[in-house]
Amino acid sequence: MVIKNFHYKKVNSTNDTAINIIKQKNLKAGLVIAERQKKGRGQRGKRWISYKGNLFVSIFFSLEKINLSLEQLTNTNVKLIINLISKYYKKRINIKMPNDILINKKKICGILQESIEKNNIKYLIVGIGLNLIRNPKISSYPTTNLYDLTKKKICISKVIKDLKYIYKIFLKSQKAH
Repeated sequence: MVIKNFHYKKVNSTNDTAINIIKQKNLKAGLVIAERQKKGRGQRGKRWISYKGNLFVSIFFSLEKINLSLEQLTNTNVKLIINLISKYYKKRINIKMPNDILINKKKICGILQESIEKNNIKYLIVGIGLNLIRNPKISSYPTTNLYDLTKKKICISKVIKDLKYIYKIFLKSQKAH
């Protein structure tokens, strides 16, 4: 499956942009990448703080040939993102269900899943916010970033390439079933 890239300097939210692309184009899959989000969203309407230099992407794909429940897809997406992060950070990575990824009990990544239907075909949108170089200071919820953990500057374009590859493999495996 071809995953088409859509790159933006600034969007309100990558998930909202992905929804608009699905509505306007006839694509099976796409990846929305933004350098900044003005109104990034988390679960239950929470705001996602979007610092330039971090990763803000939404991957979307048709669920036509995917025989997984939404709950199974949630678990799969979390595992795929942990797989991505583990390419850069080799120690323990935890999940705070359903959609937060933690390292040392601090949030490094959030995932927001949404689905829409177009022409009787369901699409899943997976929004991913990953703190690469900077994390928000939230007193009630400790956060971290990959740079502080690894002391290495991580190339955002490589992370995007790795993410796209991980999802290509996943989507290809679903077509085989």
